[in-house]
Amino acid sequence: MTSSSYITTESGNRQNAFPVEAQPELVANYSGYIEEAEKANGRWAMIGFIALLGSYISTGQVIPGIF
Repeated sequence: MTSSSYITTESGNRQNAFPVEAQPELVANYSGYIEEAEKANGRWAMIGFIALLGSYISTGQVIPGIF
């Protein structure tokens, strides 16, 4: 394997432009992630439901142009 400043050429003349892998980082504070994710999912679902109701009220169709 030969290497220059940025490009590494492997056997078979394949080039690997980014041969250095990033080091994994451990996240120490992982608590509360599940609760926050569930709250965010619920909020997005409520926004989608309100959008569906607004669409139905204004056009009479669930998805305007399709149904």
